[in-house]
Amino acid sequence: MAIQVDVSIDRSSPVPLYHQLAEQLSDAIASGRLQPGDPFENEIALAERLSLSRPTVRRAIQELVNQGLLLRRRGLGTTIANRKVHRRAELTSLFDDLKRDGGRPATTVLKHELVQDERVATALDLPADAELLAIVRLRLSDDRPLAILHNWLPPACNDIAREDLEQAGLYAVMRDRGVRPVVAHQTIGARPPTAAERRHLGLKPSQPVLTMTRVAFDAMGNGVEYGDHCYRAQDYSIDVMVDKR
Repeated sequence: MAIQVDVSIDRSSPVPLYHQLAEQLSDAIASGRLQPGDPFENEIALAERLSLSRPTVRRAIQELVNQGLLLRRRGLGTTIANRKVHRRAELTSLFDDLKRDGGRPATTVLKHELVQDERVATALDLPADAELLAIVRLRLSDDRPLAILHNWLPPACNDIAREDLEQAGLYAVMRDRGVRPVVAHQTIGARPPTAAERRHLGLKPSQPVLTMTRVAFDAMGNGVEYGDHCYRAQDYSIDVMVDKR
């Protein structure tokens, strides 16, 4: 059962009602009154309890979704996100990061095909037989190989062409189709490279690769990307900001 958070709404305040509500719900999550995985109070019930309009409540909830504090998933409803793995993210692609830092990114598409993959479909909350676009790209920076990027995309992105991926970052291409990742669950690790990875990245057997597996969701909790990437460890690092909440 969803925990009801005590909320005080000041209708005489110049602060918008939705913002008052979002702030107090955010504080409840930060203080631990609402724990990761807890079910979140139904939008209709919350509106009735606080005598607020549904659009006001919906906008407040959307604020929390955009901040990565709530997670919407079809069939499971809205729950409190796990702050250990979910964070607010204006998710960018490696292509965009390199370009912003003044580099000269380039992409070679190694694979581009429609597949069925039950493991990936399950992670994206899709039917096991969903047709996914599977792509593998070699990302270069200033003509030097940097990463091999494996991605699986849902049917809404099946029309992405090989040429699109050679000209822009994946997320920019997805945004052009109205698909916007906002929240991600990432796992970071390291391992020895495979023979193919050594060949493409110009590595010696003793040189490790940094790995990142990511499942990304849009603001409604729909899975929009599954990624399994590896990077030249000596040329790539990941900076993570943490807080004490």
